[in-house]
Amino acid sequence: MNYTLEELQLWDERIMEKVAEFGLDPFPVNYEICDHFQMLGFIAYSGMPARYPHWSFGKTFERQKTLYDYGFAGLPYEMVINSNPSLAYLMRDNSLLLQILTIAHVYAHSDFFKNNFFFRHTKPEYTIERFKAHADRVRTYIEAPGIGQERVDRIMDAAHALAFQCRRNLEIKRLSIEEQKNRLWEKAEPVFDPWQSIHQRPEWKAPELDRVPLEPDEDILLFIRDFNYQLTDWEKDLLSIVHEETEYFLPQMETKIMNEGWASLWHKRIMESLNLPQDLHLEFMVRHNQVLTPTPGQINPYYLGYRIFENIEKRWNQPSVQEQREFGRQGGDGLKKIFQVRESDRDVSFIRQYLTEDLIRDMDLFEHEKRGDERVVTQVADDENWQKIKETLLKGVGTASLPVIKIVDSDYQNRRVLYLQHDYDGRELDIDYAEKTLRYMQQLWGYEVILETFLDDKRHHLVHDGTQFKTLRAA
Repeated sequence: MNYTLEELQLWDERIMEKVAEFGLDPFPVNYEICDHFQMLGFIAYSGMPARYPHWSFGKTFERQKTLYDYGFAGLPYEMVINSNPSLAYLMRDNSLLLQILTIAHVYAHSDFFKNNFFFRHTKPEYTIERFKAHADRVRTYIEAPGIGQERVDRIMDAAHALAFQCRRNLEIKRLSIEEQKNRLWEKAEPVFDPWQSIHQRPEWKAPELDRVPLEPDEDILLFIRDFNYQLTDWEKDLLSIVHEETEYFLPQMETKIMNEGWASLWHKRIMESLNLPQDLHLEFMVRHNQVLTPTPGQINPYYLGYRIFENIEKRWNQPSVQEQREFGRQGGDGLKKIFQVRESDRDVSFIRQYLTEDLIRDMDLFEHEKRGDERVVTQVADDENWQKIKETLLKGVGTASLPVIKIVDSDYQNRRVLYLQHDYDGRELDIDYAEKTLRYMQQLWGYEVILETFLDDKRHHLVHDGTQFKTLRAA
């Protein structure tokens, strides 16, 4: 360790001055310095100092440790969690420059957590306490006579498998039963016809108000918790815990590219404003370039987010003649614009609106796929295909890579069968994953589960009755 805690405190104070000068508004930040073994533990727990016990966290720890021990994977310079105050972990073996850089990076992350629209529901002031309370409740069930580790794991395994089958945009209000009924009545009302006196009146059908759910429901864990009356209170509580923690992590999944790009943009500007000694400045240039180095065949979120934010600022500071004419941009609004984007967007809207044709070409983005033992380039950023590359990228951003599954009937054919539909977008389900997921769903529901999807452009039913999985061609 080539630094002292007093040095880090002095640099932290200087960085905080620059943070305020640049207009960033982070939470207060508490730092913990940890060794590589502790960092591996924080990675396994997604950065949380405490989480409920589950074998999957141990599996993640052992996997990361093995990869690290054999040199196949490194460790992050830092981790920071969305809490108020923010909690950040710094690697003890980092050099002084790396600690300074990561402190600047952390403040920008904290600013993003505090100000981005999609983190509003996460209640960061209760983050640490909430996760600790969840851990205590799960341990209570494990230690309770008549429940125990095995029964808890059985519910938690199924809940983990289904956790991300939920609403993706938490800013869209979940309607109450009464609100859903009112909407169904409104939909059932006939459309106003100014010529109804000469037209045949269409047959009116009353809405099905006894159907459960009234409208397709994609919060699968919550639905099973609320409508499987065979579940005990402790089983329902476990489903609630997993769902609540999933909702906490969703905004981070949905803003990974923006968040890392924002932190990289501001750590660079903060570091450049500190007038670093020459040796530290040279190391900073090396480290910063390592962070932003494009990854062959993959997307580096730091690089992509950084380039898009940089491009937005440039275009709003110096708009082209066409942009001035079409959008009325006068120039000089670049900084204001990137702060606005930081507040109101997530990765999907960020890329859709601001990843331009010129930027795609400048970054040499292309599309590729594996064919046999070879990997083949299928699209390049020419006039015809740059938009296809962008659309492919959008399909893999955040939760867009996960299929959307909705419950449409909980008493299909009056047999308590759970009937679900896959929002098919041209991408077929992986049958192996579908089979395992439906098995967990059937386990929690207790009755047969049917999933409607498309295979080879034909409608199929994937069925699991608890003992057997079948794929049937739908009528």
